[in-house]
Amino acid sequence: MSDHQVSIRPRKRPPLDILVMGGCGEIGMNLTLYGYNDSWIAVDCGMMIHQNLPDSPLQIPDGQALKERGITPDALIITHGHEDHIGAVVWLWPRWGCPVWASPLAADLLAHRFAQHGLDTSVIRVFEPGEAFEQDEFDIRPLPVTHSIPESSALLISAGRHRVLHTGDWKLDPAPLLGPPINEALFRSLGAIDLVLGDSTNAMQPGHSASEAEVLSALHEAVAPLTGRVVITSFASNLARIHSAGLIARATGRRLVLAGRAMQRMVHIAQGCGYLAELPTIVPLKDAGYLPPNEVLLMATGSQGEPGAALARLAHNRMRDLELEEGDTVIFSSRVIPGNEQPIATLIAALKQRNIQVMDEHNHPDLHASGHPAQEELRTFYHWIKPRYLLPVHGTEAHQRAHLALAQALGISGQEMPSDGDWLRWTGDTLEHVEKLSLSPRLINQQREVRRDTRHGLRVVISVLSDHNGWSRVGRTIVDPPPGVAIDEDALGDWLDDQLPALNALPLREVRALLSDRLTHWLANRSLRAGRVYLDMVDVSA
Repeated sequence: MSDHQVSIRPRKRPPLDILVMGGCGEIGMNLTLYGYNDSWIAVDCGMMIHQNLPDSPLQIPDGQALKERGITPDALIITHGHEDHIGAVVWLWPRWGCPVWASPLAADLLAHRFAQHGLDTSVIRVFEPGEAFEQDEFDIRPLPVTHSIPESSALLISAGRHRVLHTGDWKLDPAPLLGPPINEALFRSLGAIDLVLGDSTNAMQPGHSASEAEVLSALHEAVAPLTGRVVITSFASNLARIHSAGLIARATGRRLVLAGRAMQRMVHIAQGCGYLAELPTIVPLKDAGYLPPNEVLLMATGSQGEPGAALARLAHNRMRDLELEEGDTVIFSSRVIPGNEQPIATLIAALKQRNIQVMDEHNHPDLHASGHPAQEELRTFYHWIKPRYLLPVHGTEAHQRAHLALAQALGISGQEMPSDGDWLRWTGDTLEHVEKLSLSPRLINQQREVRRDTRHGLRVVISVLSDHNGWSRVGRTIVDPPPGVAIDEDALGDWLDDQLPALNALPLREVRALLSDRLTHWLANRSLRAGRVYLDMVDVSA
C-alpha cells in the first residue's frame, strides 16, 4: 500500500491597495490611500500654492475620482502639521466625514482650521507619537521622526500580514532644536518591513542634510555684525527656524517681531502645546517701526514669493506698520520650491532695487537646512529597517528616480515610480498596476478664506456641498454683522436651508447672486438695516 502525501497550499493573503492622489511627480499636495478588505484609510491631505496664477490659488487633491469609485476613507491619519500635509483637509473632509487622527500639535492646528470653516472639531482624535491605535482593518503605529516641525511621525501600517512603512517627511538630525533625534534602536527593532513608501524630496542630494543646530550657528554669525533691521523669511510652519530666530534675537540684543498671520497663529498654537518656551517676548508689528533699526529682528512669511505675504508687502513698501530702508538685510532661510523661481526672483529684485541686502541659498547656502533626507541619510535609514521593496513618493519624477536607483544599489527591490492617480496593488511580493485615475486640478481662491471684512455691511460665509440632491449647507454658517445689528443665526440658517433646494440646478456663481438678492429682502422684511450684503459661498464638494 503506497503512502499518500497531503500537500497544503498556503492561503493567498488579500492584497493591499495603494492609491496615490497627490505628492508624486510634484512637491506638495500629499495624499495617499490604503485599502484592505474594502476598508480604506487616507494618510495626509495637503495642498500646494500656484504662484504663477492670478491670486496664487491653492491646489488640492481631486476627490471626485474617489467619489466616482465609491471610495470613502474610514479615517484620515496625519503625519505632521505642515500645510502640504494638512492644508486641504477642510476642503475634502466634509465629503468624507471620517475621524481625523493627528498628534497634539497637528490636532490643534486642524481644530483651529475646522472652527474657522464651521466644521465639527469633535472628529479630531489625538495620538501620541509612538502609541499604536486601530482603525477597522488597519493597525497604525506612529513612529517619531525628526523634521522641521515637532511631532512628525512615520506610520507603520499593518493590514492582515502586510507591514508597510509610510515614512512621511523626515531627516536624521543629530541635534534638532525642537524634539528628540530619531531613535535608531526603535527603527532597528521593527523587524521585517515588506514595503516602504519613502520620502524622495532630497534623494538627488549627496551627503547628509545640515542640522538645525548648524543653521542656528550660521544665522547667528550672519546677523551679529549687521547694523540695520534684519528680516528672516521662512515657512510659517518651520517652528525650528522660528525658535532659532528667537535665540538669535536674544543673543544679539534685538527684539523679535513676527509678520504674517499664518506665522503668528502657528507660534500661538505651538506655545499652547508647550513649544517655543525660550522665545523672547514678541514685539507687536505695529510697534516695530518705533524701534531703532539695529534692535529689530523680524520673522516674515513669504519665502516662496507669495504676493500677499508679509515679505512681498515689505519689499514693495506696502506694509503699513514698517518700512525697510537702505542698510536693512533680508535673509531667505529657505530653499526654492520648484515652480517658484520667478516669483522669488521678482521679490529679490524689488528688494535690491531699494538697496536692501539679500542673503539666500545662492550666496549663503548654510542659512537653511532641508527637513528631508539626503542620500547618506537614506542609506543609513534603510540599513536600519532593511525593507524588501521601495515605492518612492513625495517629489518630482527626477527625485523619485534618484531614490529608486539608490535603493536598488542597496539590494532593495522596486521599479514603480508612481504619479498622481496611480492605483497600485501590493500582493506581498510585487506591486501591480491596477489603473490610472483621471484627475482634474482643483483650485481654491485664497481670497475666499474665512476672514473678517472691514467694509460696512453684513458678511455671511456658507460652506455648501453639491450632490445628486443639489446644493446643501454644511458646517456652521459664519455671520459677521455690522456694529449694532443683531442677526438671529438660527433663523438665518433655517431660511438658507429652505432656499438652497430650489436652486439645485444652478452653478454656484448664479446661486450666490440669487441668494444675495433674496437675503437683502429677507433682512428688509425684518427691518434689519445691515447695509450691503457680502455673501461668500465655499464649495467643499469633492
